[in-house]
Formats: sequence, structure tokens, C-alpha cells
Amino acid sequence: MNPLLTPFDLAPFSKIKNEHFKPAFSQAMEDARAEIDAITSNEAAATFENTIEALEFSGHQLDRISSIFFNLNSAETNEEIQKIAQEVSPLLSEFGNDITLNEALFQRVKTVFEQKESLGLNVEQNTLLEKRYKSFSRNGANLSEDKKKRLREIDAEASKLKLKFGENVLAETNSYEKHLTNEADLAGLPEGAKDAAAQLAKAKGKESGWLVTLDYPSYIPFMKYADNRALRKELSLAFGSKSFKGDALDNQEIVLKIATLRHERANLLGYETHAHFVLEERMAETPEKVHSFLNELLEKAKPAAEKEFNQLEDFAKNLDGIDQLQKWDGSYYSEKLKQKLFRLDDEQLKPYFKLENVIDGVFQVAEKLFGLQFEEVSDIDKYHEEVKTYMVYDQDKNFVAVFYADFHPRAGKRGGAWMTSYKSQWKKDGNNVRPHISNVCNFTPSTETKPSLLTFNEVTTLFHEFGHGLHGMLANTTYPSLSGTSVFWDFVELPSQIMENWCYEKEALELFAKHYETGEIIPMELVQKIKETASFQEGMATLRQLSFGLLDMSWHGTNPTAIIDVKSHETEAFSGTNLYPDTPETCMSTAFAHIFQGGYSSGYYSYKWAEVLDADAFAYFKEKGIFNKEVANKFKKHVLSKGGTENPMLLYKRFRGAEPQVEALLKRAGLLDINS
Repeated sequence: MNPLLTPFDLAPFSKIKNEHFKPAFSQAMEDARAEIDAITSNEAAATFENTIEALEFSGHQLDRISSIFFNLNSAETNEEIQKIAQEVSPLLSEFGNDITLNEALFQRVKTVFEQKESLGLNVEQNTLLEKRYKSFSRNGANLSEDKKKRLREIDAEASKLKLKFGENVLAETNSYEKHLTNEADLAGLPEGAKDAAAQLAKAKGKESGWLVTLDYPSYIPFMKYADNRALRKELSLAFGSKSFKGDALDNQEIVLKIATLRHERANLLGYETHAHFVLEERMAETPEKVHSFLNELLEKAKPAAEKEFNQLEDFAKNLDGIDQLQKWDGSYYSEKLKQKLFRLDDEQLKPYFKLENVIDGVFQVAEKLFGLQFEEVSDIDKYHEEVKTYMVYDQDKNFVAVFYADFHPRAGKRGGAWMTSYKSQWKKDGNNVRPHISNVCNFTPSTETKPSLLTFNEVTTLFHEFGHGLHGMLANTTYPSLSGTSVFWDFVELPSQIMENWCYEKEALELFAKHYETGEIIPMELVQKIKETASFQEGMATLRQLSFGLLDMSWHGTNPTAIIDVKSHETEAFSGTNLYPDTPETCMSTAFAHIFQGGYSSGYYSYKWAEVLDADAFAYFKEKGIFNKEVANKFKKHVLSKGGTENPMLLYKRFRGAEPQVEALLKRAGLLDINS
């Protein structure tokens, strides 16, 4: 019996074998097609209920199978799963096109859409109707047959290219190992990082020595602390040249092809560029507004960034005689300068951020703000033994969600950190079906001598992803496609980024920042230093983020067909934001998974956009108290629970009482005074 084709609530990970996936996809697509046929063959006139709602709740089993499979392909993959992904992705793309290009189905949807003023729909129903109509019109329903055929070809090819892009980056990441046998090469590294490198060497079958890889928990400490500049350079070039070596794992042609296909698709649908197509469904609305937003911040941040870079370069020259600061010097000398200015480094802080304590801390923050309680359980099936599982309840012990947490790097797990869902929330037949939410991260693992101690950056990452998790867990909408994080892409980062703010607050830190050996609460002077360092080199950090947003728009906001060289194009896109000399061996685009594999194409600006939202929103909490129940309830009611049921600016204004002000971000970043 195929466990994916029998009814299940919790994902039946332990019962699933790789050979179950293809037949499950095949059957689920067949069943979903039958549900669509039932809608189109209905002889009754098209209504909201028999067409829009029926379509909304169709394909449920296919959605569940897809979420399990593609989440495993990110968090616990292998060559067989990757091969299956290459086979099923074009089939799923074709299935999606079969729906959006189904003329009979579209005519029923269009009939309801044209009657919407007379139907007496509530806000959420109206949003669903508009979203459903656009899902057809924005995917070619109004095209001629030959153009529909070309659209199908584009979507099938693009889905395979995106998968191949990600597989190449993962293979490059996994293939690089630097085995060090001379302890002098580790000079400058903290003991915890050395222990982790020794443990990694042992885990990879080395008889002795230390291993450094391109996984963040290994790579970042080495770049930040290793005194050996030549080794830092080697690591930096290896990291920056992923899928840019002209070999079998090279992504240059894939990048050009994806960008060109996206542009052609947008043109087919009547849009000037891919960015015009994407931004129609974003708060920013147009490429012009995005460029205006990015350039306004660039104008504010660049003087600060240049001043900070000059300070860093002078510091490196005075300390070590470095005449020209390079990319592999940035983290190293920034850390040393930060220590000099603030007498603070990650190694001082890490003992206070034992992973289990930080998890407990984020749970306590969620309880104080939203009344949530997390109960770890052992009877929920999981895809790897390292995954932690929780039942989530409200203050009245009502069930809220299932929460999976997966925190450490593995060979089968892509880098970075993300939130995902195994089951959405919706309401039907009087039942409020609750969601199954997952956070996946790549944090420093424990060693034989120390538990998992997080850097402060890892602490903020945990809070960030948990914010996305709350958005999913606290969803309270009728329709699954409007639930949780199913919002405009430039609004989705607000719940995650606002959560990072509690990491800097004394009241919150005292809940969980306790020394892993003594239990001592983090001293106030360290808390004060954390707050002081929050805006350290913020100009440089802002410039870096803006450069990524501008690179994204350069690929997707213009006609890419004339681009013949990926590196040259990227160099031009970065020309206004460069601080460090260019390294010809490296290229970001070929490993920029956010925009070429994930969902951030024409949307990378949204990180900064959401920072404006989160700075403005947290200013409200600061004004009333960071655990103020009234403000927290408003945030839960108008933002976290509403998903994509309404225009996000309307939701934000209901919470805040006004539109967000960019000054809140500039003030927090310390950029107002510099430019005033």
C-alpha cells in the first residue's frame, strides 16, 4: 500500500520510500483532473460555490504529496530524489497549465468574475475570486492556442532548469573540502570552531586534522577568525565561484536561459518584462517604484558605507599593513574592529546562546506575545532523527499547529534557513483545519566537548524563521490558498523580520540568554554592547543588500536577450554599489538561488522593503512595551492571522494606524544622523 495514497494527517515519513513518489504523483494528478472535470461538466450555471470554491478545494492530496516531496528535496535529498524531481517537475508544470489553460474551466471562472458586483461576497471571497481569475489570465487563459502551447513549453523547461540550477549549487557546496593537518593554519579560530572542524573531519572519515567546508557553520567562522589570509582567500574564491567554473556544474547557460524564458513568458502575456509581470502582484506594483525605493536607500546608505569601508581599510592597514582590502578580508577585519570598538565578539556571546535555551526563549516570547504554548512530543513521524517535533496550543489549550524544527547541516540538506509548510490551514464544513509548519536551518552543531552554541547571527536567524512559522501557525482564514504566508511577496518578510527585534531587547534576552555552564543571565553590559553593535557597519550591510536587489532587477527588469556574458552583466549591475575590488574568478548570479531557484525573482528588494515595515511596526511595540498585549493582539489579528485575504497595506494600516515610514528604518540603522 502506498502511504501517500492512503488518507493521512501527519506526513507518514517513516513509511515513505522513494519508489512511492512517482505513482503517488501520477494517481493524485489523475484524481485532481477528475475533480476539475466534475466542475467543468456541471450543467448548473457557474456560481461562486460550484466553481471558485470547488476549484479551491480540489487537488488537496496532490498538494500534500508535493509539499512532502519538495520539502524533502530541500532538507533530506539524495540522487534518487533529485532524479525523481527532474521527472515530476515538468509533469506538475504541465498539470498546472492543464488547469490554467482549460478553456471550459476558465469560462466558468470568468462568468463568476464578471458577476462579482452582484454576488454579495465578503472580503475573503472577493479576494479569492480575483486571485483565481488572475491565476488564469496571468497564466495565458486569454492567449491564442499557439501561444498557449509555447507557454506550456516555457514552463516545463523553466521548471527543469530551476531544479538543475539548485542541484549544481548543492553539488558544488558538497564537493569542496579543505582538509587541514597543520594546527598553525587554524590560528585565530576560537576553540569551538576548531572542535567543530575536528569533528567534521572525523565524521568525513579523516584520521586526523580539521575540515573546513562551504556550509555556513564551517565557512563563516573561518572567514571571520582565521589569521591565514591565503586560506581565507582560497575559501572565499571557492565560495564565490560556485557553479562558475565552466564544468559540468556550471550555471552560466542556465542563468541566461532562465532569464530569457521568463522574459519571453512575460512578453507572451503582454508585459514589458518579467519584473512588470511579477510586481503587478506586489505592494511595490512596478519596477519603477522598486528602482526608486532602492535608489533612495542607496543615496542614504552609500556615504555611510564608504565612510565605514575607509575606516575598515585604515584599520587593516594600521594593524597588518594591508594596502588593498579584499573580499576575503572583510569579515576578518570587521570582527577585529568590532572587538576594538565595542570589546565584543561572538565568542563572548555564544556561551549564553545554547541552542536549546534559544528555542525555549523564542517559545517564551511567542507565549508572552500571542499566548502560544509549545509541547515537545516524540510520537510525530519525522524525516530525520535530528528533527524536533512540537504540538502547539493556545492559552486555553486549544490545538493550534504542529511544528517541526530541523537545525543542523547535513549532506542532503541545502544551505541557508527557511520556513515551509506540510499542511495549510483552512475552514470547511464547520472545521478549522490547523496547519503543520516547519523551520529548517543550518546552525553550528554540538561537539564532543560543547553543546550547540549559536552565534548572535544564528540567534537572529532562528527568530527570523520562527516569525515566518508564526505567520503559518496563527493563520485563521477560510481558504488554503489565502492562508498563512500566502501573501504578497514583499509583505511576507514582515512577520519574520520583526521577530529579530526581540533579540536585542533586555526583557527578552533575560528569558533565555543564560550561560550554558553556570546558568548566569547575560550581563547587562553585554546586552548594551549588542544594542550598540546592531548598527555597526550598517551602511555597508545596507549597500550589500541593495546590490543584490539591483542585480535581481537587472536580470528581470530589462530585456535579457542581449546579455551574452553573465559575469560582465553582473559587474555592470554591481558598479554603483562596489566597495571591494572585483574578483574575476567569482560570480554571484550562478549561485543566487533566491532568484534563480526560489521565489524571489524580481522580489529580492522585498527584504529591504520589509525592513521598513518591521522597523516601523517595532517602533509601535517599543512605544507601548515590547510585550504589550494590546499591540501584540492587533499584530496577530490584522497581520498574522489574515494571510493574503486583503491588500497588505490595508492590513498594515489597521494594525499601525498609518502607512509605514522609511525614517524608522534609517533611524534604527543609524543612517539618519550621518545624512542630516
